Amino acid sequence: MELCRLLDFKDLGDERGKLVVVEGAQDIPFEIKRVFYIYGSDNEVVRGKHANKESEFVLINVAGKSKVRVTDGIGEHVVELNRPMQGIYLPKMVWKDMYDFSPDSVLLALASTHYDGKEYIRDYDEYLKIMGVKK
Repeated sequence: MELCRLLDFKDLGDERGKLVVVEGAQDIPFEIKRVFYIYGSDNEVVRGKHANKESEFVLINVAGKSKVRVTDGIGEHVVELNRPMQGIYLPKMVWKDMYDFSPDSVLLALASTHYDGKEYIRDYDEYLKIMGVKK
């Protein structure tokens, strides 16, 4: 799970306010092809619940907080994202769950690919089989 790592972005703010810049292939390890965000969820909702064959992601809570649980079927890691100048890098083939959203949470996702539903693995048992993990 060491491939899933926290990324710290520079806070370039001054007396006028905060400014955080995130550039593809510089601050994150890929060119950004897609951007989306999750908001309006609550602490009971679990988002994600999938792995991606081709997509890499960086998740940043730009407002509020949420938790991200990642696993490769063997190890598991949970990170609370609660600072807009920090994100988590998620490589290909990592199972991810996002949950425990604060009421003001806005979770920004930067992706390395355009959306293709065929590259998603949404069944955890199938994921374990692909990863060669026995239950």
